[in-house]
Amino acid sequence: ILRVANGDGSGPLVGIVRFSDSRYGLIIEPDLRSLDAGPHAAHIHENPDCSMGSDGTPAGGAGNHYDPAGTDKHAGPYGDGHRGDLPNLIVEEDGTARIPTLAPRLSASEIKGRSLMIHSGADRFDTHSMHHHGTGGPRMYCGIIR
Repeated sequence: ILRVANGDGSGPLVGIVRFSDSRYGLIIEPDLRSLDAGPHAAHIHENPDCSMGSDGTPAGGAGNHYDPAGTDKHAGPYGDGHRGDLPNLIVEEDGTARIPTLAPRLSASEIKGRSLMIHSGADRFDTHSMHHHGTGGPRMYCGIIR
């Protein structure tokens, strides 16, 4: 279940995202509505928490991108960096997102108990711009993966 990122993590519902394993990696199947059209950065974050961070960041309780190897690199879903880097989510002009994506370095079991974050803009997978809202802009939607 994905919600608008707000103070306590209980913002309005925007839909669900299903995760399943394939021989090629993790399949991500969104069924979302009421989003802004265009590409949006998507990441798996460390913590199962969509509440506001101690610094006031919406959904800041989710922590950083899932990076079990400690690479500290934002190299995209096919690169050698954060394992939580996902392909951009594509939102249609009508505000819906239903196009599946593939994360070849992930499995459903390793993301259970973490969070999914969707950002306001597209991800350029550029470590140097991470100081500007972690690339992709501010955190807009968050959900705990169960």
